[in-house]
Amino acid sequence: MSMADNQFIYAVARIRTKELSLLDNLFFDQLLACKSYQDCLRLLAEKGWGRTGEETAEEFLTAEREKTWEIMRELVEDMSVFDTFLLGNDYHNLKAAIKTVYLNQEVPGIFVTRGTIDTELIVKAAREHDFALLPEEMREIAQEAYQVLFHTGDSQLCDIIIDKASLEAIYRSGKASGNDLLLTYSELKVAAADINIAIRGAKTGKKKDFFLRALAQCSTLDVERLSEAALKGPEAIYEYLDNTSYYEAVQAIKESPSSFEKWCDDKLIQQIKPQKYNSFSLSPLAAYVLAKENEIKSVRIVLSGKLNNLSEGSVRERLREMYV
Repeated sequence: MSMADNQFIYAVARIRTKELSLLDNLFFDQLLACKSYQDCLRLLAEKGWGRTGEETAEEFLTAEREKTWEIMRELVEDMSVFDTFLLGNDYHNLKAAIKTVYLNQEVPGIFVTRGTIDTELIVKAAREHDFALLPEEMREIAQEAYQVLFHTGDSQLCDIIIDKASLEAIYRSGKASGNDLLLTYSELKVAAADINIAIRGAKTGKKKDFFLRALAQCSTLDVERLSEAALKGPEAIYEYLDNTSYYEAVQAIKESPSSFEKWCDDKLIQQIKPQKYNSFSLSPLAAYVLAKENEIKSVRIVLSGKLNNLSEGSVRERLREMYV
């Protein structure tokens, strides 16, 4: 048995104990039964969420995400194994940096943490218009997006260029990992984004050039056929999807973007659940990261519902399927 296998055996054993504190459906019943937003926060604090002295929901959720990555840093020597999850943050920060430079003003909270590239480096590259500072696969796209924004002022096209590059980078990383879970994640991530782009574009009457620029290739969709369908309208997209592995999602897509997002989240959780029985690879650790993200999303939905006095029923139908 290799040292890598040994490392994962120890790491997975640690994650198994962490999985015991993941939130289950019973806990969400208790959370929904809380009388107020403050009661929800108290119940979460009793469960070990947040850090001492933190008050707001956002601080609670941020702390929980940070703790997840702290655990991973303890267990895994080379954090680049998680790049597939983190690359999207780099491209978000590239978009933010180019726009900040273009507008010549700081926007608080525009950058996100936990990318694979130091945010300061991305900002420096945009400010100095020196994209050679960035990783090779990002340079050309950064240059193109920068030129588009500075020469045409078209921020939507700037977004399209960077968003597509982000999806392509996530997809490449998932494939290159050789890990089934990361491949599953990247495939679903790209396909879901493509479907959303197609639906929005169809509803706003976008032309073929838009779809070709915006849609990213993946194995489970034929983007040429998807863009042809989008030119005809939403019904043609539903018809095309009926003949793909996303046929079960059509009803959710018809309902709303948030229903489709829930369908995608639930589908991912269903696909990663078997990792609970795997002890010899990165997959259970990656599954734990996704399970925590899914959990954080559901807690946010409950807290938002409490703050906005939504009915228990309307909150419950938006909750995600749990990993445990």
